[in-house]
Amino acid sequence: MTDSEIKQDLDNAESDYLVVGKMGSTYGVQGWLKILSYTEKVNNILGFDPWYIEDGVNWKAVHIEESREHGKGIIVKFAGLNNPETARLWSGKKIAILRSQLPALPKNEYYWSDLKNLTVIDQHGKTLGKIIYLIETGSNDVLVVKGDKEYAIPYLPGRVVKDINLDDGVMHVDWEAI
Repeated sequence: MTDSEIKQDLDNAESDYLVVGKMGSTYGVQGWLKILSYTEKVNNILGFDPWYIEDGVNWKAVHIEESREHGKGIIVKFAGLNNPETARLWSGKKIAILRSQLPALPKNEYYWSDLKNLTVIDQHGKTLGKIIYLIETGSNDVLVVKGDKEYAIPYLPGRVVKDINLDDGVMHVDWEAI
């Protein structure tokens, strides 16, 4: 395999995974770890099994032995992690799931991860750039689009967001770039 083929293969493998959290610090003397969940509700992360933990360039499947709420977060115990010294080796590692583990959404609903990297085109046919991330606000979510400039576009389906085509990688918006 050439370097280019290896990179493409890794990129394809990476796109099969969705990072949903991160291992935090150890808790107690029996190998428990605090979990930083990126899911909308902190406990939603516990609904996925297995989790995949970054292991260098690969992802390693792991299963939770026990879990419980702890303050505003959660702590988990994995098989084989029986002391804080061993558990500490996992601190800071990303937690992912396979995209296929996500529940199917109704028509015209999207996961944020599906919107990232879409090309955004305004009502005049001008390409504004690509969605680099989204921000949750109290009133509505905001798409951060980077092209020649960086734009913060409200995610308002039907009003601002006119069409999303995941197959073509494009989002059409009715929004004036200033």
